[in-house]
Amino acid sequence: MRNEPALPLSEAASAPSPWRVETATRASRTFAILAVALVLVAIALPVFGSRTLIQQLFGVLTMLTLAQNWNMLAGYAGLVSVGQQAFVGIGGYALFAGVVIGGLDPVAAILIGGLAAAILAVPTAFFVFRLQGAYFAIGTWVVAEVVRLLVMQWQALGGGTGTSLPRGAVRGLWGVEWIEATFGVRGGEARDILAYWLALALALATIGFVYALMRSRAGLGLAAVRDNEAAAGAVGVDARRLKTLVYFFAAFGTGLAGALIYMQSARISPDAAFSVLDWTAYVIFIVVIGGIGTIEGPILGVIVFFVLQYFLADLGAWYLIALGVIAIAVMLFAPRGLWGLISDRYDLHLFPVRRRLKGPRTDTKGA
Repeated sequence: MRNEPALPLSEAASAPSPWRVETATRASRTFAILAVALVLVAIALPVFGSRTLIQQLFGVLTMLTLAQNWNMLAGYAGLVSVGQQAFVGIGGYALFAGVVIGGLDPVAAILIGGLAAAILAVPTAFFVFRLQGAYFAIGTWVVAEVVRLLVMQWQALGGGTGTSLPRGAVRGLWGVEWIEATFGVRGGEARDILAYWLALALALATIGFVYALMRSRAGLGLAAVRDNEAAAGAVGVDARRLKTLVYFFAAFGTGLAGALIYMQSARISPDAAFSVLDWTAYVIFIVVIGGIGTIEGPILGVIVFFVLQYFLADLGAWYLIALGVIAIAVMLFAPRGLWGLISDRYDLHLFPVRRRLKGPRTDTKGA
């Protein structure tokens, strides 16, 4: 057989390789098209949806934002926090301070809530990052309780009983007049639509940020740290730096969500704003049953949570018992959550982050 002449080195270097690295799958491409259509429908929902539906979806979207931020901490960085209510509460109180004391529009003050939470994360990280495992979790809860007790002394914002947003500020929200004129609705319903749109934008931005993070080099480092921190450090991954950055990002996103929640309710109190049940226990439940360490998990988990809430909320204390039993059952029989079962059975990844080496004949999965 005659040998083919070898290509010059310069031509061989410039020749296209038959191998390529991909992350997208056929399912993810199809889902991307469906997701765009779903987002467009969600944006247009106030045209044909009821006020009750918009209020319910506001709750779904804000809880989804909180769940994605907690999942970023625990699922990707290995930081199991039970004190995220500190950032929800400080975000809400920072918004009220910006409006009541600073005279800001509540919509603009939402950003103040996120910044205040990020600033709070600095001294919080200084203390809790010296703890490991269960001690870290307990430390975050202790910090949240300390912040709650300090806020209760803030008499300008109602002290222990809380306060409400001024009526003038509530009526003069940015965009409300345009919504009233466009949709022909009154002030209260117009404010619900505005809050819903802001919650939708925040949830989409959070999901997009987490997806972009996990597809980046920093995301690869986080995955390595989560799986084996010692081994990751041995190959040059700065685990402390990555965990600190994720902690600040999660605090900022959680603070934004807290500010938005209390802008919509227009009423705040320390017990409600720093509730470990509402803003941490429920969020952990959502992530655990949905699937920790995945973007799809919190989305599925928040749907299951609100379905259960709709059918079981009237049971009182039995509702909480039912949630606990369900969480235990999922942890025993599906440690990776409901989405873990689905993805394992059907090899389905709507937000793929794993690298796959594609060749002319064989496909090899990458790390």
